[in-house]
Amino acid sequence: MKELALKYGCNPNQKPSRIFIENGELPITVLNGKPGYINFLDAFNGYQLVKELKEATGLPAATSFKHVSPAGAAVGLPLDDTLKKIYWVDDLGELSPLACAYARARGADRMSSFGDFISLSDVCDVATANIIKREVSDGVIAPGYEPEALEILKAKKKGNYNIIQIDPSYKPEPVERKQVYGITFEQGRNELKIDRELLKNIVTENKEIPDLAQIDLIIALITLKYTQSNSVCFAKGGQAIGIGAGQQSRIHCTRLAGSKADNWFLRQSPNVMNLQFVDTIGRADRDNAIDLYIGEDYMDVLAEGKWQNIFKVKPEVFTPEQKKAWLSNMKDVALGSDAFFPFGDNIERAYRSGVKYVAQPGGSIRDDLVIKTANDCNMAMCFTGIRFFHH
Repeated sequence: MKELALKYGCNPNQKPSRIFIENGELPITVLNGKPGYINFLDAFNGYQLVKELKEATGLPAATSFKHVSPAGAAVGLPLDDTLKKIYWVDDLGELSPLACAYARARGADRMSSFGDFISLSDVCDVATANIIKREVSDGVIAPGYEPEALEILKAKKKGNYNIIQIDPSYKPEPVERKQVYGITFEQGRNELKIDRELLKNIVTENKEIPDLAQIDLIIALITLKYTQSNSVCFAKGGQAIGIGAGQQSRIHCTRLAGSKADNWFLRQSPNVMNLQFVDTIGRADRDNAIDLYIGEDYMDVLAEGKWQNIFKVKPEVFTPEQKKAWLSNMKDVALGSDAFFPFGDNIERAYRSGVKYVAQPGGSIRDDLVIKTANDCNMAMCFTGIRFFHH
């Protein structure tokens, strides 16, 4: 198959639409559903991400994409009981490494992952399919599917769930093209290998970057490679925990990513873990209620006449002082940036979210100021010398 006709492009008025390949055949087979234009953009960007994560770490990888940027990305490290609970998988028994990877990727920012497109580095197994089964998702791409897992996924969305199988041996041509306003842009593919070699130029007084922190920095950098720029990624424990994408100002990227990382950690606090939801509430409504509860609009779920529809017992207000005290426990977070930090304010904001390790290209005229700020925060920061813009 050299081409596949699509219903429409980004919007229903954009017709005709198709994906095609000039040389050879398309490396994909649609096993179920009718993926659309944006589905394929998410699928192909996401699969590149997880394939690189698997190659760089040796661990199964998963990502949850929305609007051509990852909402979460992770490798298959085991989940502790707290993470199992906040990711809503504590009732599923033993999870495979791939299932852990997707639970992490989906769970990092559940609000953003609602209606995601999933990419998996490995053959989708039953444990992973059982997580996907009950989440609101548009589709999945993987190099293969266990027979039982495929049947589970085919039953989603009344049989219309999008399932794509991709040939893992496919290698794209070294030059890529796209059109804007009828004008063709051409560039060499970004084939730069991201590994521990990029982390060796440590420019701060603190030179210690432990093994797990190096994995987190690699996860952050590979995630950024497929995130709409400007972008910043916070990572911890084998997963992205906060992604700030598509902002014109880098400090806004850092603030957005830091806020998401803070929310990820606040969800692990006793105040949230002890919330007693009514039995009839759905998963998406639970996620929304938690997001409101830990935010400034908490009265939207705690007001009289509202809380009764969500909780069995009215929760106490999660005060700013309590949140600040809990967030002070967040430590050893890794941060990656797709371009240099022009000011020390990015480091200062990252420090408030527990960042200890930083990887960024360097090259700013204020590098000395940024390094000094990192030293003041006792961070270990490396200059990769490489920019990862993605548009």
